[in-house]
Amino acid sequence: MVSRVRVWLNRTYAENVFFMDQLRRNPGDRAVEIHATHGDADSPVLAAADTADLEPEGLSPAAYVEYALDQCARRAVDVFVPRLHQTAIVAHRAEFEAVGTALLAPPPEAVAVFHDKVIAYEAVQAIGVPVPPWFRVRTTDELVAAVEELEAGGHKACFKPASGAGGVGFRVITRAPFSMVHLNGFPSPYVPLDLVVEALKQAAEPVDWLVMPRLEQPEVSVDCLTGPDNRVRLAVGRTKNGRRRGFTLGEQWLEPARRIAEGFGLHYLSNIQFRMFGDTPVLMDVNTRPAGGLHQLALCGVNAPWAAVRLALGDDPGEMVPPFLGQDYTVVAGPRPVRAVSIPPQRVEAEQLLPALPSQAPVPAVGAAQVLPL
Repeated sequence: MVSRVRVWLNRTYAENVFFMDQLRRNPGDRAVEIHATHGDADSPVLAAADTADLEPEGLSPAAYVEYALDQCARRAVDVFVPRLHQTAIVAHRAEFEAVGTALLAPPPEAVAVFHDKVIAYEAVQAIGVPVPPWFRVRTTDELVAAVEELEAGGHKACFKPASGAGGVGFRVITRAPFSMVHLNGFPSPYVPLDLVVEALKQAAEPVDWLVMPRLEQPEVSVDCLTGPDNRVRLAVGRTKNGRRRGFTLGEQWLEPARRIAEGFGLHYLSNIQFRMFGDTPVLMDVNTRPAGGLHQLALCGVNAPWAAVRLALGDDPGEMVPPFLGQDYTVVAGPRPVRAVSIPPQRVEAEQLLPALPSQAPVPAVGAAQVLPL
């Protein structure tokens, strides 16, 4: 009898409930038990797991590694998919292997390169992957100089943290004065330059921003599965143009993504994002973790999470080519259960979690993200 696989996802995005769904729906029908931890008692990943713990708050990265090693040992975790404190965790891979746990994450050298966007841009440019113009900014003078240089070239300037994920902190610079235009309708990413300058002057600490031209659509997000031998097993692009989503195997996107994944050893699941600078696809960002939208590849007949777990366990799935590309689609929100009540940090077994939604209102198989054709 084939033993079950025990997988742990630590403090991760809500969309990864679909990652968990796909692990359970693996093609071999192998039993998968999922452990989840989070700092938010109402995170849907806790309700979707077989067992769950609330994470202690305020741990340093080093203390979190000790917490993680204890979780892996006590829970007999076979594969750990770290999101929080990934940098610290991957530096202790041998210690996790000693307790019987494989890390589904790249080696520390690869994580370090892509933790800082400036280092990342310099590194990928050195291997021939195009990047947009960029400026590292810490002061008001540097910000104004960068914006003026970009505007002189006919570009809109935008900025984002040099280290960050998920679009947090992204803003587009405008010269328009603050007015009712900024207050009417939904919140906008546009911010007047004079207000940004004033905020920087009043800031207690310097910022660390990347200032660059606003890149144009389409945005293509390439999901890669790469083995410990640095060879890509799977690469599929997910396209985004306004509300419209789709898939591509176009080499103008996949070739530079493979070059990055293989060149820097982005083992297991990574996500490499491109946009257009004029007529040229350029790198926008690299995530050394599974993307929140990875589950959408199910529309192409691909179960990437399970393939990655197999690879982490030493069962190589070989080269994977999607049997088909799904039709264009859009994404809408859908309900997911949460635990009935918030409780103190302690072990939470499956029977304590809120039951699944009633059968007449099933949880969508793909997407909180429910995926609807256009």
